[in-house]
Amino acid sequence: MTPPAIKVVGLRKSYGDHTVLDGVSIEISAGTIFALLGPNGAGKTTMVRILSTLSRPDAGQAWIAGRELASEPDAVRAAIGVTGQFAAVDGLLTGFENLALMGRLHHLGKRESRQRATELLEKFDLAEAAGKALATYSGGMRRRLDLAMTLVGKPRIIFLDEPTTGLDPRSRRTMWQIVRDLVEQDSVTIFLTTQYLEEADQLAGRIAVLDQGRLVAEGTPAELKKLVPGGHVSLRFTDAAQLSLAARALGTISRDAEELTLQVPGDGGVRSLYSLLDRLSQANLEPAELTVHTVDLDDVFLALTGRSACLTAASITENGAGR
Repeated sequence: MTPPAIKVVGLRKSYGDHTVLDGVSIEISAGTIFALLGPNGAGKTTMVRILSTLSRPDAGQAWIAGRELASEPDAVRAAIGVTGQFAAVDGLLTGFENLALMGRLHHLGKRESRQRATELLEKFDLAEAAGKALATYSGGMRRRLDLAMTLVGKPRIIFLDEPTTGLDPRSRRTMWQIVRDLVEQDSVTIFLTTQYLEEADQLAGRIAVLDQGRLVAEGTPAELKKLVPGGHVSLRFTDAAQLSLAARALGTISRDAEELTLQVPGDGGVRSLYSLLDRLSQANLEPAELTVHTVDLDDVFLALTGRSACLTAASITENGAGR
């Protein structure tokens, strides 16, 4: 079996009396995107700092690209790249100069540094701005350049700590495609932290939710969504008589007499929708409006981090998605 790109066992970190990470264990397969979610102060950035050798844990072990974090930090640094929340570029240099300088810092020769800079500028659609000062770059261009600088040393694992913070929707989606390409074309492993739940849903194959220093759930996006009830179909009718008939035909449901709507529990799947419409048809009823609401990661996030004290890891494991 292929060894995991990242393996963490019992990681702990405290600052004074405040416990930031409380026995966190994760395992991330090579060539995948893993997202770590959590509210502000949950410990996401601390986790990235520890795994990228910028901070030491109080307890626990970690292996990055097969190298033990505590005993082989130099080997770990050689295998990883880190992009933080804010673009770490030199505003006095051009895009090309930033990349060429990073190449020299990676001990590449002058010619190889310039060649690598040219390759990355083209890869990140920055070739036309290569000779322009960073002051002329938009926020999205700076973030793309920042990620390009991370790739100068050809890392096998990249830590992206909230990489699209402050970007507009178009720039954010451009970054998403770049991240996908890194995994699909270059077989890079991505460890992503983000405040944008849609971002995790779009990109990550597996997601973990961190709350108060502990992992409260882990699984695929689909597995996590199954943990939280709330999917339903909303039916609106034209008058109270139809509403009452539909309520009797459909059984136990939620009714709003003022809005003339019924909420029918369901997963929003095609089969369940056909079944619902068939029951209405047999009762000679036709809703004026039908709206499907499926559980999304926002629902999962609010449920898990809002009541994590009573939603234990054990109870999540029983549902098949926790660790």
